[in-house]
Amino acid sequence: MALDTDKIDDAALAILSLTLHYGDQVWKGVDWAITNRLFENGLIFDPKNKAKSLSLTPEWVAHAREILARDFSKAE
Repeated sequence: MALDTDKIDDAALAILSLTLHYGDQVWKGVDWAITNRLFENGLIFDPKNKAKSLSLTPEWVAHAREILARDFSKAE
């Protein structure tokens, strides 16, 4: 089975955004392959450091919130 890594990355970004703190930082809690793809696609700043958090680019903070609302919110 081939996986759509773009959809996986969108889901990971949405999940990471649940831990947003200090405006743009999220906890490193997903697979390194995913964080590397997010970095390569310009969605996060370089994940290769000793910090336990990542920083989302400003555009992707908003995009992550859109993904959460679109794909993960319950119908009222």
